[in-house]
Amino acid sequence: MSASAVHSLWTVAADPIDKIDAPKIEYGQLSPTLIVIGAAVLGVLIEAFVPRKARYHAQLFVSVVALTAAFAAVVGLAARGFGTTKAQIAAMGAIAVDGPALFLQGTILLAGLVAVFTFAERRLDPVAHGNRVDSFAAQAGAVPGSEGEQAATKAGFTTTEVFPLALFAIGGMLVFPAANDLLTLFIALEVFSLPLYLLCALARRKRLMSQEAAVKYFLLGAFASAFTLFGIALLYGYAGSVSYATVADVVEGNVQTLDPALAETMGNDALLLIGVAMVVMGLLFKVGAVPFHMWTPDVYQGAPTPVTGFMAAATKVAAFGALLRLLYVVLPGLRWDWRPVMMGIAVITMLGGAIVAITQTDIKRLLAYSSIAHAGFILAGVIATTPEGVSSVLFYLAAYSFVTIGAFAVVTLVRDAGGEATHLSKWAGLGRRSPLVAAVFAVFLLAFAGIPLTSGFTGKFAVFKAAAEGGAGALVVVGVLSSAIAAFFYIRVIVLMFFSEPKVDGPTVAVPSPLTMTAIGVGVAVTLVLGVAPQYFLDLAGQAGVFVR
Repeated sequence: MSASAVHSLWTVAADPIDKIDAPKIEYGQLSPTLIVIGAAVLGVLIEAFVPRKARYHAQLFVSVVALTAAFAAVVGLAARGFGTTKAQIAAMGAIAVDGPALFLQGTILLAGLVAVFTFAERRLDPVAHGNRVDSFAAQAGAVPGSEGEQAATKAGFTTTEVFPLALFAIGGMLVFPAANDLLTLFIALEVFSLPLYLLCALARRKRLMSQEAAVKYFLLGAFASAFTLFGIALLYGYAGSVSYATVADVVEGNVQTLDPALAETMGNDALLLIGVAMVVMGLLFKVGAVPFHMWTPDVYQGAPTPVTGFMAAATKVAAFGALLRLLYVVLPGLRWDWRPVMMGIAVITMLGGAIVAITQTDIKRLLAYSSIAHAGFILAGVIATTPEGVSSVLFYLAAYSFVTIGAFAVVTLVRDAGGEATHLSKWAGLGRRSPLVAAVFAVFLLAFAGIPLTSGFTGKFAVFKAAAEGGAGALVVVGVLSSAIAAFFYIRVIVLMFFSEPKVDGPTVAVPSPLTMTAIGVGVAVTLVLGVAPQYFLDLAGQAGVFVR
């Protein structure tokens, strides 16, 4: 065939193709996420080009400035009405900019900022070879106990990569509750999960336990991601689209499909129900709801404590935000199918978390089971399927995240020769040795227990009230019973700290730098303000409780 014939074939074939439209991206409305991701990339460049001595300060500066700027951007968007009247779908249908998205993004950014302060803490461990050290391994790639690790410790190396990793995780978490199609949801899930798997493996002390925690989290997380992706594929087969709005229309029967190829499978309820079950399973795994909670205690115990605090707070906020949007925007037409299942999960999550926590002897595992019980309480608000349900969940997540980071920051202070003293027996008599630290921890425990005048009480009251009004009264009864069981083990720790004799060889309380003091101070302030005068924040959550469709 001659060249001209090929040429003519080629031009004939190429003619009918329409021009590909350039994507239309609203950079202003996506600015919080773009700032954080940009700073994370900058952090990678700092690791590559800045001398080792200067990296820690450069990374800390970039992280704090980026998170503060991103939070300012969220506040600016909310002030311009993007949370209420101007709520819209941005980035060609991929991201929703609305009240719940902005509220949750603000919460994630503030929680991330406080967590970064705990990451940067360098006064708790004794000085090693003339260098201050943090909670993270000297050289993450070195085999635990090897000569390489000892040489890195001697040279005073520190793993400053934790800052860009945390920023990448926060960037993914910002997209997760705002995702408006299933593929964006999955990409955001991976973007924030992968850095967390790495962060879990970086503990300076008990490195093998830390690496074991990371492997467990990675393997189970990979399973959960696979289920989510398979569920997304089935939902695409059901609706012929990954867009939330289109799936919702097909679920409610509003679409007259014209494509004969899709007409065969569209409306096949088996695809819908199995797909929804798989996607929701992936989200419940991230939330730590029973029976998808198996990773939680091991990972919380093995990961470096600052990472545990960050993960416990921020991941829950992001995952519940995504779960709310999926159930309220995509599946309101399927409410009678998913509500009973969610009620069952909420009941076993509340009771399971509270009952198993009673048997724990390690403070980090105890807080892990307590976080499982809290996932059950928050699910009660999700089940309400009313605007009050959304706003109560938003408020609970904001209140819970700061208490959690504060509590784990206190855990980093109580130390013995082997590092953090996490066994409960070591905490005996802590109130006599250092009354201030014990008192602060007691405030956090009372907030977890939901005692009045703490943020925990206001959050639980809002969630249970929404559930009762939404017709889930039985769930509220179980919730109150679970709270009573949970109060037992929180009060037990307080009794242990204040009414037991301190042991002679008991742990000491390290004096932290202003960074950890700030993290703990913010936790106490939020706990008391949201407990004593919550009305402004409840109103804010109420205004932010409407999803854009």
